[in-house]
This record gives sequence, C-alpha cells and structure tokens, in this order.
Amino acid sequence: MPTAPPSDFRLDCALMQRRFARAAAHCDEADFLVREVARRMDERLDYVRLVPRRILDLGCGTGGDLVKLGERYPDAERLGLDFAPPMLALAQQRLTPRRTGLHRLLGRRGPAIHLTAADATHLPLADASVSLVWSNLMLPAVDDPHPVFQETHRILENGGLLTFSTLGPDTLRELRAALPAHTGERVHKFIDMHDIGDALLHAGFSDPVLDMEMITLTYANLDVLFSDLRVSAANNAAAARPRGLSGRAGWAAARARYETLRRDNRLPVSIELIQGHAWKTEARDKLPSHDNRAVIRFHPQRRM
Repeated sequence: MPTAPPSDFRLDCALMQRRFARAAAHCDEADFLVREVARRMDERLDYVRLVPRRILDLGCGTGGDLVKLGERYPDAERLGLDFAPPMLALAQQRLTPRRTGLHRLLGRRGPAIHLTAADATHLPLADASVSLVWSNLMLPAVDDPHPVFQETHRILENGGLLTFSTLGPDTLRELRAALPAHTGERVHKFIDMHDIGDALLHAGFSDPVLDMEMITLTYANLDVLFSDLRVSAANNAAAARPRGLSGRAGWAAARARYETLRRDNRLPVSIELIQGHAWKTEARDKLPSHDNRAVIRFHPQRRM
C-alpha cells in the first residue's frame, strides 16, 4: 500500500473549491506559468507515438489546454474536468466554435467536447474509456496523489498514457524561508517527486518517468507575487494553516528577510517544476532527457 501523506499535510478542499470558483473570472490574467508549462508538456508529446481517440484534460480550468490538445489531435474527442463549475462555464465560452456561413452550409463539425464538474479522485468515466490523460498543474490541489492516479489508471485503456505536471517542495522556497516558521506552515506544501513516483507505481502504472527542473521567476515586490497567488487561487490552503502573522511587525520582518534576496532590483521566486508520464502498460516510447533536468525512473522495491 502507498504511504499516506503526513498527518499535518491536509488541504481544505472546500476552501480550495470556493477559491477557484471565485478566481475563475480573473485567473487567466495570472496564468503565465500554466501556459508556459502547457507549452513544455506539448513539446514532450512530439516524442510519443500515440493517436488518441479520446482525451481527458484533468483539471482543465478555463479550457486553454483543451484548445492546444485540439490543435495537436484534431480528430480526438476531448473531455474537460474541473471541480469548479465557474471555470467550466468560461471554458464552454472559449470552446464554443464560431461557425462561419460556409461551415454552416457544409455542416462541418469537429469532434465532440464535453465539460464536467467532478472530483479528480472520483472520475465519472467508464473503465478503459480514455486514450490520453493530460493534467497540467492540477496535482498541487490534492494532498495525496494516489487516489488520482488510481482513477486515471482505471479509465485509461491498455496502452493509454498519463502525462502531467506538478510542483515540487522547493517551490516558493524563498517565501517559506522569509515567513516565521514557529507560527506554523504558512506556504502551501508540495509533494516530493519520489512520493509521486511511488504513488504511480502503486496505482498500477508501469515504468513511470519523471524529471525536475528549477525555474526562477522575478517580481518587482512581494505585493505583486501575493496578488498573482490570490488571483490564481494558489495561496496556502492547508487545513491547519495559521491565521495572521503577528501583526505589522511580523509582516515587516518577513518583508525585510525577503528583501535581502533582491538582485538587479528584482525578487526571485523559485518554482520546482515536475513533469512526468506513465503508461497503463509497459512503455514503448521513452522521452529523452534534457541537459538541465534530472530524469529518474522508478522501479518497485523489494520488501521484506
């Protein structure tokens, strides 16, 4: 059985759902990281020989990745799933085709696109009904990846592929160090790559491959960073998150600590990006390693 997440690592799921629902109207204003990661994930598919008949975008948000997937696989049926209905409403607007008079005359219609509000741990899809599961930065919204991987393994057909991205523990490490540790975990926790690999194996995937790279964003000041986190609903959602920061003195001290990192008049923000893929059956295609990435292959360990 997979190792359960630490007892202090529990996310307030109801709070996260409310935040994402509120953030729907403006989240695209701060989605530069999501879009960049989507570009990198799409490039990785160049090395995969797969012609999917049905694709699931797990955690589709406002539908930006569904557009990209439609461009790569124009003949595939696309499914979008998200736990925030307001996100899906905006995705529906984005994906509704603007049919010209010629299209109406010829009766041209692309493959179907279906959007569903549901939890990633309880997918409303039949067994072996999907060829490709794509999930871009959805995993930070769960505190235990195993149920998600178990469900994606269930709905994938034999030879089907799961490709995903998530964030590792060094994400926002500067902010974590600047805030007072004695008052509790003030920065959202992220699951380690090795735990993700272990969860994939226990869910039944064969020979998963994960790689990690560090990305450094820069900000003019902390207020802009905090604004981006709020707008994208990416601020701390730990169930045991502390309230307050010891008043103005606590905030001033935290800001001063972060300011010591300023270089070229910008504040650094580290992002530990993890990308991975796994097949429901033994992988036949391997993605190449990259010079600035550490690629790790996970294999079951013998147990006493």
